[in-house]
Amino acid sequence: MAHRIERDCNKSLLSQFQIIHSRPRELHSKKKKIYVLHDLPQDPEVQHLKDDGWKQYDKLVFVSHWQQEMYNLYLGVPYSAGVVLRNAIEPIEAHEKPDPNRKISLIYFSTPHRGLDILYAVFNQLTTEYDNLELNVFSSFQLYGWPERDEAYKGLFEQLNEHYNINYHKSVSNDRIRAELQKAHIFAYPSTWRETSCLCLIEAMSAGCMSVHSSLAALPETSMGLTSMYGYTDNVQDHANRFYLELKTAIELHRNSDKYKLVRPQASSAKAFVDYNYAWSARKLEWNSLMKSLLT
Repeated sequence: MAHRIERDCNKSLLSQFQIIHSRPRELHSKKKKIYVLHDLPQDPEVQHLKDDGWKQYDKLVFVSHWQQEMYNLYLGVPYSAGVVLRNAIEPIEAHEKPDPNRKISLIYFSTPHRGLDILYAVFNQLTTEYDNLELNVFSSFQLYGWPERDEAYKGLFEQLNEHYNINYHKSVSNDRIRAELQKAHIFAYPSTWRETSCLCLIEAMSAGCMSVHSSLAALPETSMGLTSMYGYTDNVQDHANRFYLELKTAIELHRNSDKYKLVRPQASSAKAFVDYNYAWSARKLEWNSLMKSLLT
């Protein structure tokens, strides 16, 4: 998002602003300041917003309405101090999915602490019931430059590597992910992390994947009611059971030719809706409008 703003927004406007992404350090005294927030309100990096600390910024930008509400509740940040500009993507080109009668392909592409352990356990069970499942996992803290945090998940990664139906990869480029999404049928995401928004989910929906995920935090807002979402619970066993039932239903829909003919048009309609609401081509205009409004 930071790269897209710098690359595509009005250069004359940008020259008059300091846009801070998540990690404020030195503030520019002669420029208007926009603070783009991706973190939860409990994060140590945002505690300075309490007790009127938000006043040092000309505007706060939140990536979801849920996130803005949490900052109001936890940190006392007034709604008037911020605006919601959702994350955005370059829509993924429409394409035909591979024949699910030959193989049903699932994908997970996020850091391992967002429910990957639940996904492994549930997928392992489902492979005893279905013989044509494949799971591609792209997951590592190398995505954020924290390879040392992968050590805690070494055992899980070994299980993924050893499973006959799972292809485990570490972090890869976004171009690679977009290509893999075009071949995937189901985005499997039993999220246990309070997302303020979810670019993974947005891209999966744009790729026409059926997305199976929990209802935690901003995921209901991100998905806009167009996915296979189940109610989140913090009980791990109950969560696994709910995810299993929802994922099994998604698999059955892909196995039944008549039902699959109904699923694909629905996925195409969802893709069109997502591509419209999360298109960067529209979001950059909102960014330009925000900066203009702060200069008047």
